[in-house]
Amino acid sequence: MDMLLEALLSILTLEGLITILAGVTAGLFIGALPGLTATMALAVLLPFTFTMSPLQGLMALGAVYMGAIYGGAFTAILINTPGTPSSIATTFDGYPMARQGRAYEALAAATIASVVGGIIGVAFLLLLAPPLARLAVVFGPAEMFWVALLGLTLVASLSSGSLLKGLLGGCIGMLLSTIGVSPIGGETRFIFGFPALQGGIELIVALIGLFVIPELISMAAQGRGALPESGKLKGGAGSAILRMGKHIFSKPINLIRSCIIGQIIAIIPGAGGNVTSLVAYNEARRFSKDPASFGKGNVDGVIASESSNNVMVAGSMVPLLTLGIPGAPPDAIILGVLLMHGLRPGIDLFTETGVLTNGFILSMGFAALFLLPVGLMGGRLIHRIVVKTPFYFLLPSIAMVTILGTYALRNSMVDVFIMLLLGTVGYFLRLIGIQAAPIVLGMILGVIAEKGYVQTMLAAVVDPIPWLRLVANPLSIVLACLVVLSVATTLLPGWLERSGRMAKAKRDEEQAP
Repeated sequence: MDMLLEALLSILTLEGLITILAGVTAGLFIGALPGLTATMALAVLLPFTFTMSPLQGLMALGAVYMGAIYGGAFTAILINTPGTPSSIATTFDGYPMARQGRAYEALAAATIASVVGGIIGVAFLLLLAPPLARLAVVFGPAEMFWVALLGLTLVASLSSGSLLKGLLGGCIGMLLSTIGVSPIGGETRFIFGFPALQGGIELIVALIGLFVIPELISMAAQGRGALPESGKLKGGAGSAILRMGKHIFSKPINLIRSCIIGQIIAIIPGAGGNVTSLVAYNEARRFSKDPASFGKGNVDGVIASESSNNVMVAGSMVPLLTLGIPGAPPDAIILGVLLMHGLRPGIDLFTETGVLTNGFILSMGFAALFLLPVGLMGGRLIHRIVVKTPFYFLLPSIAMVTILGTYALRNSMVDVFIMLLLGTVGYFLRLIGIQAAPIVLGMILGVIAEKGYVQTMLAAVVDPIPWLRLVANPLSIVLACLVVLSVATTLLPGWLERSGRMAKAKRDEEQAP
């Protein structure tokens, strides 16, 4: 408690609060720009931390990280474009809400959920870091394979009514993930004579292409902006905030469940916020009394996505600070700053330099609190710009930002061409009912599943039945059972509906006294 109090006093200074506020604001606007990820934001900020004290540098990085993850919700809601990979699930219901004239409600819900998620993530990190770190160590290649398969069962939820089309989209994504050098064997695959493809297709490039370009083509074809005139703010900002706050806290189960899911997945190195938000969204839909409304403007989908991916910011610090294992790509930069200042992750970080470590953790809690005023004011400003800007100005502006963001990832024009090609193909796939979300999910989880499976098989090469290594320990068996259960609960309602048993059950329920 003494160290916590001393850490709190060390950040409750004018300099400390200004650092956090500036970091959150900068991260928010960077995260809202397609292509400029949280990792890129931290990399750009890194040289500026060399002249700062260790605590101030970590405070700035944590604030930018928190703001960037949240900032991706802005474009996800307003123009159907995830600013960061962790905002993919926010587009599913956020943009339909915006098209229905409820854009600021969606932004308010995303902001409140992000604040709560960020604070809960910090609380988890302060109280439960050591036991959660031990859980992270248990996940080996076999467990990661089952985690990836469990994530792939989400395809049914993202397939917009057609499981076959969803599976096809997931397969396309998994095929795209195999382009380039194999992560285990090192062999080159599917580069078609282009050496530039050896690095594979960057996830952000695919994300921008599959989400942004089809939307731009639709806007150009229909001669409309991202939001219609009916998308203007109704009832005032205050009433929207109050409505969303009352909705979130009067039904807290979705929020609590999403935060717990976010924390559990965040401690698994390599999973990241993109998987976290998709799993939380799927579970919110699964347990909803009205699952058919998801994808059509259900605010609970936005709440699940944004609360879970902001829990991930502090949650991914658990393996970083205790084991030195970055839980997500941005964490690797924070690890570099720790090492640069002579700080080694482990138990000593919480004992010998407890004031610094606890100050860094508490600063992320303050960054989450600052999301509320900064996000609500910034959301209203960006909302007005998107609504009032004519589409013939808005469309080329978005196109320019996406092209620059794509090029800035690796300073490669090849990435720009890939983005444009994927976007064009994605537009025609959308016309036949294959959505972008299953494709991106396949790309994200395909790499994780391949690495887990190949590493497990290599370790089991001398076993009589190598594939049994996939279920060689209790955690693997539990995860495999969860995969089977998830598939069964996904397919069972459709089977009952096709067989007529569900309709019969509804008739019996209606006729019952």
